Formats: sequence, structure tokens, C-alpha cells
Amino acid sequence: MSDTGARMAKHSLVITGHRTSISLEDAFWTQLKAIARTRGQSLAGLVAGIDSERGEANLSSAIRVFVLGEARK
Repeated sequence: MSDTGARMAKHSLVITGHRTSISLEDAFWTQLKAIARTRGQSLAGLVAGIDSERGEANLSSAIRVFVLGEARK
């Protein structure tokens, strides 16, 4: 199994006026950016939407689940 895309990357975003850092594997960042582009949204806007619906889940985990769900569509 290749580790391509498995490297963790930390990114800072401003979500609803607050700066936050999110650590995700490169593969998830790549897909998240592609989803935002396809939807005509900013990355911060897309993450803010995920954040608002995540409930008690960790934001990084919520993003992974979101990206997986989009891939399954």
C-alpha cells in the first residue's frame, strides 16, 4: 500500500470570524479543495458549513466523513 496522500498537513482557516488550524492528510485536503471548487465556494465557506453541522464531532473527523460521503455520491 502506498502512502501517497497520507502525509498530514496543517492549514489555518478563518471560520465565522475565528482562526482555526485543521490537520488532515494531503488526500483529504486535495478532495476538499476540489469539492469547494466544484460548488463555487471558498474552502473556508465549505469548512464553515461542515463545522455548523458537525455536532460533537472533531472538525477534522467531520471533514473526513464529509469528503467520504461526497466520494460515495
